[in-house]
Amino acid sequence: MSVELSPTPRLVDDVSGRIARLEIGVGAAPETVSVSYGPIDGLWRGLQQSWDMAVTTVKLIGRILIGEASVKNFSGPLTIADYGDRSAQAGLSPFLYFLASISMGLAVLNLLPLPMLDGGHLMYYLFEGISGRPLSEWWQQQLQRAGLLILMLMMALALSNDVARYAGWH
Repeated sequence: MSVELSPTPRLVDDVSGRIARLEIGVGAAPETVSVSYGPIDGLWRGLQQSWDMAVTTVKLIGRILIGEASVKNFSGPLTIADYGDRSAQAGLSPFLYFLASISMGLAVLNLLPLPMLDGGHLMYYLFEGISGRPLSEWWQQQLQRAGLLILMLMMALALSNDVARYAGWH
C-alpha cells in the first residue's frame, strides 16, 4: 500500500536564516494537558523531577567521557540564549522549566571534582578527612592549574559547538 502526498513547505525563520520546512506528522497533533498538584505533592514531584534531571545530566557526562555520546552535546551561551528565547516565546511554564533545567545542569557541573569548582573543594575535604592532613600547597596549585585548563577547554568546546551549530557546520 502506498500513499501519495503533496506537501507544501512553509517558510520559517531559523538560526541560519529563512528556510523552507516540511512539517509532516502522522495523525493529529498531540494534546497538551495542564495538571496541577497541591503544595506537598507538587513539591515532592518537583524534587523527583529535579533528581531525574541531575541523574540524566550525570549519565550524559559519563557517556561523553567514555565516547558513547558526542561532545557536540555541549552547548554554550549562544545556544542557551537561543533556547531561552524560544522557551520564553512558548510561555511562562516552558520558560520556567528551561530555567530549572539550566540551573540543574550548572549545579551538576559545579559538583564535578575539579579544583576550581565546589566538587573540587569537596575532594580536598575528603582527602583531608581520610589522610588527617591538608593537601600540600604545591599540589593544590598544580590541581588548580589543571582544573582551570579543563574548565577553559570545556568553555572553548561549548562555544565552538555553538559557533559551528549556528554557522551550519554541524
